[in-house]
Amino acid sequence: MSTAILTGQPVPGSSIEGDLRSLGFDVRTAADDADAERLVAEAPYDQRVALVDARFVGHPHALRLGLTDPRFALAAVPGAVTAQPEGRATLIRALAEENSTGGGAALAGVNSTGGTALAVESLPDRVVTALADDGAEVHRPELGSLVAAVPADPQDRNEARQAVAAVDDEAVRLKSAVKSRDGFFTTFFISPYSRYIARWCARRGLTPNQVTTASLLTALIAAGCAATGTRPGFVAAGVLLIASFVLDCTDGQLARYSLQYSTLGAWLDATFDRIKEYAYYAGLALGAARNGDDVWALALGAMVLQTCRHVVDFSFNEANHDATANTSPTAALSDKLDGVGWTVWVRRMIVLPIGERWAMIAVLTAATTPRITFYALLIGCAVAATYTTTGRVLRSLTRKARRTDRVARALADLADGGPLAELTARVAPRVPAPVSALAGGLLVVISAALWGAAWPTALAAVGYVLLSAVAVSRPLKGALDWLVPPVLRAAEYGTVLVLAAESGVNGVLPAAFGLVAAVAYHHYDTVYRIRGNAGAPPAWLVRAVGGHEGRTLLVTVLAAALTASQFKVALTVLAVAVALVVLVESIRFWVSAGAPAVHDEGETA
Repeated sequence: MSTAILTGQPVPGSSIEGDLRSLGFDVRTAADDADAERLVAEAPYDQRVALVDARFVGHPHALRLGLTDPRFALAAVPGAVTAQPEGRATLIRALAEENSTGGGAALAGVNSTGGTALAVESLPDRVVTALADDGAEVHRPELGSLVAAVPADPQDRNEARQAVAAVDDEAVRLKSAVKSRDGFFTTFFISPYSRYIARWCARRGLTPNQVTTASLLTALIAAGCAATGTRPGFVAAGVLLIASFVLDCTDGQLARYSLQYSTLGAWLDATFDRIKEYAYYAGLALGAARNGDDVWALALGAMVLQTCRHVVDFSFNEANHDATANTSPTAALSDKLDGVGWTVWVRRMIVLPIGERWAMIAVLTAATTPRITFYALLIGCAVAATYTTTGRVLRSLTRKARRTDRVARALADLADGGPLAELTARVAPRVPAPVSALAGGLLVVISAALWGAAWPTALAAVGYVLLSAVAVSRPLKGALDWLVPPVLRAAEYGTVLVLAAESGVNGVLPAAFGLVAAVAYHHYDTVYRIRGNAGAPPAWLVRAVGGHEGRTLLVTVLAAALTASQFKVALTVLAVAVALVVLVESIRFWVSAGAPAVHDEGETA
């Protein structure tokens, strides 16, 4: 329960008290400004508190946006201001200052966010002004056509009520539940009805996390159907994969519809997407094996390619996190193309976002074979990776930007260097980071392809350790330094893939798939911690799992020292060990860390 304090003189016929109660507030009425200050101070400190003018006129969803969003410590709409426990002291201080100075009338006008703002002598609005003067960060949601006002007289009140009646509050709420930027398939084939599923879930008290879990279970059942290797199983798998994606869209729409944002929810949504897709790859590979077709190398290749695509996205976004302007000619061309309607959808489809990708996988699973499905997936992802990476390289080369220490730290964390890299980096020479990382990656992967499970490959891995350490020995602030993490990911995963594929023993590729999946989870976990402003995983965890260079060296040594059958067992043990360590720490962190609520719109890829 949250507490809302009504201030000012109530107006006959006002619905504000009922609206607040419907939003979960315990409503109290203040006799005057001093009483409002007392009630705010006395409200339970573990609850949200809101200060609302009793003369407020507006849509319930405007109040919901302004008063119930868990992501912001302080938020306001015209006529109302709210504070979560961490912002309570700031609100009380501003309220006390406002009362001590006697306040003042605010000017009437239109709210800068687009909503109607007719407020004049409103205590909440004066407090918001005082908060701004003190430098406090107050979130003001975009209201669009929604109305939020404190009318000054009966005529203004009548006009505000007419404005409320002219806009369908529920239609606006449903529309805003859908992401503003999404893929073609999601926009035209999923969102037109999934938003209503989200509303159905909200009205029955379901949470986004419950829908996310249902999506995961549906995808895992789809993977199980694919693993049967039968045509009915493949058809059922395709249908269930689309159903899982519908639920995947619904959970985010439910979060936006009901403003149920949380750090845990964002993490579940993001990580479950990866688990669902990669588990489905494994199901396809198992189904193909039942029919005598070994496609584990293709399944692992698809996972490697898709994961590296994501790392490119993450690294590029982090590298430009603090950029103040998009000065690249490439970006200017992109903005120009966005002005032509059809090019927007073509460009979104080229990158093969999750909606298009899952639709393609589902249809091909039902109609063809796992091998054909993986071939199409690899070709599509390769084209998408080439397109996006080329564009980002061109933007980086032509963009005028200054990378901050925060960017350098984030890229270093994404690089996932372990103890060997830390020791070597201390004496590393100055070499451009992307060049050194690429040289090391090519050295170990090409050596694995040429010599396979042999000591020359292990020796090449030593070179990879040295060159990758050189790449991160200086702050990653160069124009193309964001390429270092994806290059290192490709080198590590690619080495495991090549050595497993060349072993020629049944079971090695599935073991390698498990190892790469465990390591990829660790890398995704790192990304989502950084994006949630929760910091990178603890140093002990990175050291415990060896860092990218330690794992790569270990895998090459195991391949050279053991027989193929022993190598399969070693990969399996390593996969289980890494998975246990990273999963236990990850779950512990996200469940108990108490990080601030976030909402991850999700990457299109």
